[in-house]
Amino acid sequence: MLDPSAVAVLADLREEGRELDALVAELSESDWTRATPAPGWDIACQIAHLHWTDRAALLSLTDAAGFGRMVEEALKAPDSFVDDGAREGAALAPAELLARWRAGRTALDEALAAASRDTRFPWYGPPMKAASMAGARLMETWAHGQDVADALGVERIPTSRLRHVARIGVRARDYAYAVRGLAAPAAEFRVELTAPGPVPGPSDGSGTSATGEVWAYGPEDAAQRITGPALDFCLLVTQRAHRGDLALTATGPDADHWLDIAQAFAGPAGAGRAPRGSR
Repeated sequence: MLDPSAVAVLADLREEGRELDALVAELSESDWTRATPAPGWDIACQIAHLHWTDRAALLSLTDAAGFGRMVEEALKAPDSFVDDGAREGAALAPAELLARWRAGRTALDEALAAASRDTRFPWYGPPMKAASMAGARLMETWAHGQDVADALGVERIPTSRLRHVARIGVRARDYAYAVRGLAAPAAEFRVELTAPGPVPGPSDGSGTSATGEVWAYGPEDAAQRITGPALDFCLLVTQRAHRGDLALTATGPDADHWLDIAQAFAGPAGAGRAPRGSR
């Protein structure tokens, strides 16, 4: 059984999925083919990718051997398996894709709720406990939901659920170096992020933050520091916006370099997004 903090992450994951579901539920078939900021991906590809990774997470939790076979298939085409999976799902009729994504979210939710709190489950990056798996699924749902929102011209209201995305971004600092074949700095960084202001949220309060609240990570006396809005940091580490378009401040050369390579997701280093004026 999950501990209370993990139960809260799972509740936030459900809410993040519901918010994205509301964006796509009433789209016309033609709207599903709208291009998103991810090159070559339309809205259908974004939802198909989330469904694909939800299925992978479910296998990790319930069928380690089956997940291993999925990884073996991915290794046969390491540069294209993500795109291939997204486009395969996107070829479905929108109603069928939506139904499958919803069913997959429900199955994963049940598996996460039933998972042992201490077991580490395999993944494409380091193995994760169920709570971390839920946080990672929320991070990816939020990031791909941002692409969908951008394609639709919708401005989403940031919520305190971004805390999970920010935490992963901070914890993944050394991974961002390793995936590029670089040595990570030995010293920890201090990261101070201004949380989103209060907004209407679900009854458990998971959608609200206190005005002016700061989410802080790392030693208070660290020489290398990052400060700025939590939303901007989350957009950066999920590579949904170019650093030059964000209000993040780095103090120290190591912190400054990290902002150029940060990523919260497992897998190869992404190309990131071009500056807003060059698109």
